[in-house]
Amino acid sequence: MAESSIPVDLFNPGQVFACLGFLEAADMLCGNAEGGFDWSNESDVKFCLRTAGNENPFKEVLAFLAEAKFEPETPENRCSEEERLEQKLCGWTKSKVFPSVLPDKDSALPVRIIGKNKKQIVLGHWADGSSRNKFKLYAGNRSALGIATVMQESILELWKSKREKLTTQPFDITTSMSGSFNFDPRGAWTTIDAGYSPNRQGHRVEASPVVEILAAWGLENARPDEFEVRKVRYAAWGLVLPPILARVALIGGVAVVPMKRFRFKLYMSGKNKIVTFAEQEVDYG
Repeated sequence: MAESSIPVDLFNPGQVFACLGFLEAADMLCGNAEGGFDWSNESDVKFCLRTAGNENPFKEVLAFLAEAKFEPETPENRCSEEERLEQKLCGWTKSKVFPSVLPDKDSALPVRIIGKNKKQIVLGHWADGSSRNKFKLYAGNRSALGIATVMQESILELWKSKREKLTTQPFDITTSMSGSFNFDPRGAWTTIDAGYSPNRQGHRVEASPVVEILAAWGLENARPDEFEVRKVRYAAWGLVLPPILARVALIGGVAVVPMKRFRFKLYMSGKNKIVTFAEQEVDYG
């Protein structure tokens, strides 16, 4: 059994969502994963992860992402083979099972991540056709595939140049990026938003590519509680849990587990929703 931990800022919603993403990914890649938060030292909060494998589970997940191939996922009846060739969409993966009605725009298509070891996962909470809140934050002409590909390229570069720090402090390394899923509040520009757009000005913001892609993974099977319009609640759990319980714990739904609950506001920047830093509600731990 392998066990490791990383530092985490519980007031950063994206980092908490990404911890759930690490847990989900480690369960797929290593098996029998369990994860939870340790706030016994409040100045050095950790997310702890253990798996059935022998290698550091955080390193395993990051290696998978760094070496993976990203493709758009489209339903079988999306278009004909001729249309795909005509639109230069030859790399698309067709699926008999699709999470929603046909999206109007290709930008809303889910993303299939195919690892070097052939293990794969489809991420697409933004295309969820169920009654759950999609929690889709990005807007405009950006596509999920385009955003995810940029994040993966950044992770690959960090994997090559800063592998040790990336493994031990994956959320602490920020990189310059022109677009994201908007999960990491460190990359928000609303504080200086008075008609300002970094995209229009050709400027870039700093955020964590690991937070961005793994938060999306974490929200594949769980969503925070948007209890009012653009007001969101989530929780961190104080015991190691398997993914099926951690998903419920994210909204504070496991009563017997120590919890720390937080809430934050979603700010608007154009049509984009931006995650902001959270405030703690009640300390159950």
